[in-house]
Amino acid sequence: MPTVKTVIKARVILYDHGRILLLKQTKPNGGNYTLVGGTVEAEEFAQQCLIRESKEEAGITLEQKDLTLVHVMHKRSKNEHRIGLFFKASRWEGKLRAREKEKFKAAHWFDLDRLPTNLTPTIQQVLKCYRKGIFYSEMSKKSESKVRGQLNTR
Repeated sequence: MPTVKTVIKARVILYDHGRILLLKQTKPNGGNYTLVGGTVEAEEFAQQCLIRESKEEAGITLEQKDLTLVHVMHKRSKNEHRIGLFFKASRWEGKLRAREKEKFKAAHWFDLDRLPTNLTPTIQQVLKCYRKGIFYSEMSKKSESKVRGQLNTR
């Protein structure tokens, strides 16, 4: 039986007056829009990862008390399972800007009803589920996605 690697990702849906923050990837990284966040490292928990990634990618400081888990996505491919933990926050400190220039060319605010068409497929699905109150979703590498699970109690 082949070895399957498990990776945990954490991302934040950062709100400001009905808009969300999206980072525009550089062309070599796909050129799409995505949320702030990344891979949870061995010595940290998901919220610690978001606090670190928010500083590194967007130049802002988040506090753990301001992060609320709103969606979980399980993605799988032949050799890997990815668990994505998506939090929301509407409070932060610092001057917002895309900092990792090799990965992101800009940071933009978008109205939830007018999101760009070139969102990554994962972020498209997560935001759609989140807005419908769906707490859990699944996606396979073959772009077959299933949405099932429990509704949020928010």
